[in-house]
Amino acid sequence: MKKFVSLIAALIIVLGSYAQQVFVDKINPDLLIKPWNAKWINHPTTSATDYGVFNFRKTFSLNEVPGEFIIHVSADNRYKLFVNGKFVCLGPSRGDQLHWRFESVDISSFLQKGDNLVAAVVWNYAEQKPWAQISYKTGFILQGNSSAESFINTNDSWKVVKNEAFSPSGGKTSGGQFIVVGPCDRIDASLYPWNWEQLAFDDSNWKNAKIITWGQPREAGTGIEWGLEPRQIPFMELIPQEFANIRRSSNIEISEDFLRGNNPITIKANQHCSFLLDQKVLTTAYPKLLVSGGKGSDIKLTYSEALFDDNNQKGNRNEIEGKHIDGYSDTFIPDGADSRLFEPLWFRTWRYVLVEINTSSEPLIINKLTSEFTAYPLEENAAFISDQTDLSKIWDVGWHTARLCAGETYFDCPYYEQLQYVGDTRIQALVSLYVSGDDRLIRNAIQLLDNSRISEGLTTSRYPTSIPQVIPPFSLYWVNMIHDYWMHRDDPEFVISFMDGMDQVLNWFIQRVDPETGILGRIPYWNFVDWANEWFWDGEKAVGGIPKGGYYGQSSILTMHLAYTAKHAAELHRYFGENNIALKYERIASDLLKATKDQCWDESKNYIADTPEKTDFSMHAQIFAVLTDLISKEEQADFVERFKDDKSLIQATMYFRFYLTRCLQKTSLGDEYLSTLGLWHEMLANGLTTFAEKPDPTRSDCHAWSASPNYDFLSLVAGIRPAEPGFKSVVIEPNMGDLKNIEGKMPHPNGMINFKLKRVGINGIKGTIDLPGTLTGTFRWKGNEISLKKSTIIDL
Repeated sequence: MKKFVSLIAALIIVLGSYAQQVFVDKINPDLLIKPWNAKWINHPTTSATDYGVFNFRKTFSLNEVPGEFIIHVSADNRYKLFVNGKFVCLGPSRGDQLHWRFESVDISSFLQKGDNLVAAVVWNYAEQKPWAQISYKTGFILQGNSSAESFINTNDSWKVVKNEAFSPSGGKTSGGQFIVVGPCDRIDASLYPWNWEQLAFDDSNWKNAKIITWGQPREAGTGIEWGLEPRQIPFMELIPQEFANIRRSSNIEISEDFLRGNNPITIKANQHCSFLLDQKVLTTAYPKLLVSGGKGSDIKLTYSEALFDDNNQKGNRNEIEGKHIDGYSDTFIPDGADSRLFEPLWFRTWRYVLVEINTSSEPLIINKLTSEFTAYPLEENAAFISDQTDLSKIWDVGWHTARLCAGETYFDCPYYEQLQYVGDTRIQALVSLYVSGDDRLIRNAIQLLDNSRISEGLTTSRYPTSIPQVIPPFSLYWVNMIHDYWMHRDDPEFVISFMDGMDQVLNWFIQRVDPETGILGRIPYWNFVDWANEWFWDGEKAVGGIPKGGYYGQSSILTMHLAYTAKHAAELHRYFGENNIALKYERIASDLLKATKDQCWDESKNYIADTPEKTDFSMHAQIFAVLTDLISKEEQADFVERFKDDKSLIQATMYFRFYLTRCLQKTSLGDEYLSTLGLWHEMLANGLTTFAEKPDPTRSDCHAWSASPNYDFLSLVAGIRPAEPGFKSVVIEPNMGDLKNIEGKMPHPNGMINFKLKRVGINGIKGTIDLPGTLTGTFRWKGNEISLKKSTIIDL
């Protein structure tokens, strides 16, 4: 554990600088309800819907440096903002056309007496944009917060040029993998307007910007092209880091000192060489390449999560012998000048980077190659320590996985998609709540997914996205997320705002109950449940992960999931005083479960079949049978003991084992949880530094649904759970298995919960529990209970 932590600490050097982000309450309220004076602008002669990278500039003079200078800025697709040559911020955080985010920053610390410059690079990936990016057309807007800053508002006095140095690179994997994170970059230094963001740059030959339309808040005006709303989340981290080591090289002498920023590399004219860099851990970062000379050279950086053997298998991620890289790549073309800094517009994901260099008639000097780590600024405020060190390694790798899968939204994976899927996000949100305590990204996710709902009432399976996709079970998980948030945060106004959408989702399913069988009939769209091997991709239907009955109807799994969610909805409605609606959902859940047992229970196997045909039996169906109480509470423990290790059942992968763990917790079998972590131990033994999407062979090496142990260690092993909605009280019921001692902490809205517990003999336990503020709760152990207060000694 210490080795892994120190490795990450060694790679991450120092926190980058940011502009001061302005809280929403400092935004001029008129800007939230009235049209802005600032105009959306773009290039006057270039297509607003084609690929393009554009540089904008505005110079102005100040008699004095103001104590505060607040501006609001946004763009389509993306922007980076500079003031007097210094980086300020990037954005906008992703939303959709009717919910287009803007950033609010105080730039007073960047200003100076006399002449000043505000500059922005804006890019539009057009038809190659990431699937997670919604776009209308190229545009940029900047609005001062009051009349004191109004002279900086975007209009046709701003200057603009198209940056012809950039072109989209098709550098994708040769294996035909599904990659939708946007294009890579080819940057030709001879076409780049170097120092364009500096005040002294001469922009006299640049064009005046073209006005598109005025800025409009979402609820103001007509014909809204971008419905402006404040950013809801903090800025992403930007932290300089170094590569760990050089794993191999060809036709070049290169020392480890180069990676520390010393001993630049010189490559002779007319040479081809390459070297392979290892970050040691997977990362999400902006590579930064500083070169001198080498006019006409080409430098290609290829990024990959792992290397591949001749059978296109990854094997042990630490091993490189007999393996090659297969990944997407950026290309940089130097112009021969000194100290040219190249970096792509968007971050890349890698453990390994292959650098390939072809020089022309001039020698090339590579002065430095580093990177800047980026992710949502989740802080590791929780801790879990036990007498088994392998669990600490799972904790560290799990948290690193969660971090790389959290950006402006939660990501399913940072390398291939960067899309916020509901099924993934429910688990990621609980990990975030328990380890960091930061609930802003969760609130953002719930809101974005509500915005995604289609006319039928369902959410889309992922959002934001320019390529809609509907996975009906994921709409149910959105409802489950609202219930999770309600249990963990005392925020009734926020929860109530989604109740109507929740009901629309449930009604969509209820309308599709088969009146003859009483279970769900055919459900359209993609009814993904898990990546079970038996639910493979079928060429005829071109979909995978669907259980028996998920395509043609009569699925017990989908039916029980609806019942599980209807029960959550009933609890929410009853809490908010809507007893009649609660009774309706309770009755629906009861009817669904009775029909499922009548249609799908197999007496010979004593299992719930996946359909009334009783040909397929999955762990997933048994899991939902327990979570919904289709199996009587008196029988549940024996039932779980029987099915959890039954290999004759279709097995749950890492994703759905989250729900198996909920069964263990529900049936007081939590002491057996640690024995279910075999897949995680296998990933560690295979050299993964993040947890994968599914067991090998896997596409993604980083999928945060597999970070669920970070939640389980605190909620199940330490046993910390809300005892009532809003986490207004706590129950702590440890399930230590064969652990002798555990200690740690977990952030609660009131402060930190601290625990230190030690087993005594077979059934005894001693230790301390410290609760923050006025929080109270109950400690449970082997049928005994102790009331908890600020500081409690445990001795049972």
